[in-house]
Amino acid sequence: MAPISGEVSRAFLDVERSLTGQRWVQRLDQAGLNQALAISQSLGLSELVARVMVGRGVTMGDAVDFLDPTLKRLMPDPSTLTDMDRAAERLAAAIIIGERIAIFGDYDVDGACSSALMKRFLDHFGIQSEIYIPDRIFEGYGPNVAAIEELIDRGNRLIVTVDCGSTSHESLAAAAARGTDVVVIDHHQVGSVLPPCAALVNPNREDDLSGQGHLCAAGVVFLTLVATLRLLRMRQQPGHQTMNLLSLLDLVALGTVCDVVPLKGLNRAFVTKGLVAARQLANPGLAALVRVAGIGGPITPYHFGFMIGPRINAGGRIGDAALGSRLLTIEDRAQADQIAIQLDGLNRERQAMETAMLEEAEAEALAEYANGSGPAVFVTAREGWHPGIVGLIASRLKDRLRRPAFAIAFDSQGKGSGSGRSIAGFDLGRAVRAAVDQGLLVKGGGHAMAAGLTVERSRLGALRAFLEEQAAKKVASLVADSTLQIDGALSATGATLALFDLLESAGPYGAGHPQPIFALPRHRLVDVRTVGNGHVKISAAAADGRRVDGIAFRAADSELGQGLLAGQGLSFHFAGTLTADHWQGTQRVQLRLLDAARAD
Repeated sequence: MAPISGEVSRAFLDVERSLTGQRWVQRLDQAGLNQALAISQSLGLSELVARVMVGRGVTMGDAVDFLDPTLKRLMPDPSTLTDMDRAAERLAAAIIIGERIAIFGDYDVDGACSSALMKRFLDHFGIQSEIYIPDRIFEGYGPNVAAIEELIDRGNRLIVTVDCGSTSHESLAAAAARGTDVVVIDHHQVGSVLPPCAALVNPNREDDLSGQGHLCAAGVVFLTLVATLRLLRMRQQPGHQTMNLLSLLDLVALGTVCDVVPLKGLNRAFVTKGLVAARQLANPGLAALVRVAGIGGPITPYHFGFMIGPRINAGGRIGDAALGSRLLTIEDRAQADQIAIQLDGLNRERQAMETAMLEEAEAEALAEYANGSGPAVFVTAREGWHPGIVGLIASRLKDRLRRPAFAIAFDSQGKGSGSGRSIAGFDLGRAVRAAVDQGLLVKGGGHAMAAGLTVERSRLGALRAFLEEQAAKKVASLVADSTLQIDGALSATGATLALFDLLESAGPYGAGHPQPIFALPRHRLVDVRTVGNGHVKISAAAADGRRVDGIAFRAADSELGQGLLAGQGLSFHFAGTLTADHWQGTQRVQLRLLDAARAD
């Protein structure tokens, strides 16, 4: 909600340009504040919680389901998804007659969780199954003909693809030619022409009217398992009585958070209930990751997204792509610890690679934008970069430059694999598809906020020029109008665990439901220093002397970090989100610092 005109439209705390170059605005206009008051009075909620809810699009009619997102109320009949009944029938038949089943997954966290969900379900019924995760570099995304042929040769009579397969026409045709059924369970965009398969369950099919297109693949797999178990129960298949699907919600929640799908509707129920399951640490693989990551408190979406997920992803980026799914299906604690340690090592290796690549990319960016201007879309490329990490580099550059960015890794033959990330308001996927149409790319695609491409070195200059032509006017407007939406103001005195717990009642937070951002007006910067991998740690004091600690991640070389490091003893307005920091058995509130502005 944009603030209304007049007095409310003034910049929040009169911050017209912060250290990150943003204008601060109040998230709610007067109509939103009135709506929050109505929800607060109607449901007996804190007005602050109601403001947070309204600021994220929750209406009076949504409020009850939002505050108590139960599966019973929010989960649809799985049969409302197109092809669901066919998929469940084929899976149930395979289980009843004991067919050997292959699970073909993706190499990211959602793919690992989806694969592990399916395998744990099949294991419960004593079905022989195997997971196949393709190598990101050598095989790429989705089923390939050679892998399909190999799985059939190993005796698999049914192949289930999860988090992939919707556009794999050639590979699924190869399976059909061998007389092997394929069930596709996916959530990616799909065209009007579908590949040959026994069933294709994807809420983003053009002919699917279920309204569940916001689910990640793990969520769609869970609905498929619900439908399959219903059939097995009707047919009195041994084992149906003891199959507890709710115990698998930890994997659904992990996939939902790490795939950054909107936390609305059923996804909120999946994450809320999945966190309850995850905190039981019943999955040995998940428990091993918690131990190796040093997570001391109860698992939160933050832990999923920033501590557990990256370790699972590390296998797919630079190591064995199947490690994550293997870990999440394993039952032996010693083996789980061994794989978790291996993934932790790969993640450290990935971090080191990312740091080195990012230093090169940022040096180029600083030169490009040294005079205050530069390209609308920043494109950086090197030979020798790891193609599994370019997406992370693009994301860091997008955050640093506040404009779309691509990172491209060229091989020795001059073929580049690249990944791009965008800012809100500029459709990067559309620009990439237009570049394909212009013959500038070997291939490419994506969605509004992220895209991938393959380009020949000889076309790199033309690609840069084309992207500049496509984006210059739009991106310049978006950067000039960049704002930080503030949910409210508080002081170090008010930044308490009680407030944090109150705000958690409007969670969990994530994609499409961002954490509340608070401003701390006129606090003195009493201490500031760099810690860890370029983080800036601060301590800020209110007028009454009460302090709150904060941290700005990876900010040491940014405008924000430099402004803070030069400002000890001065008065600032700070903006950030509240977190609960668990350290040596104690819990305290900390500010995750997003921005700051001099208070004078």
